[in-house]
Amino acid sequence: MGKSLVPCPKARGENSRIMLEHDVLVIGAGLAGMRAAIAANANGANTAIISKVHPVRSHSNAAQGGINAALLDRGDDWEDHAYDTI
Repeated sequence: MGKSLVPCPKARGENSRIMLEHDVLVIGAGLAGMRAAIAANANGANTAIISKVHPVRSHSNAAQGGINAALLDRGDDWEDHAYDTI
């Protein structure tokens, strides 16, 4: 069973956080994390997701720039391409 410590807006001082318990705790709110949470919830699990960034700022969302490639016939260099994109 996963546990998460979250702020409790109504509490003050030492008791300003409460412990929540979940069957599944998904780390990361990118596409894989969201899909895992949906599957766990669909199977009856009490599910929570935690992420260091808001879901719209996830790596999955940031990667939506499309497919890039170095076009050698146009003078691109694969090493410069790798440096610019990774």
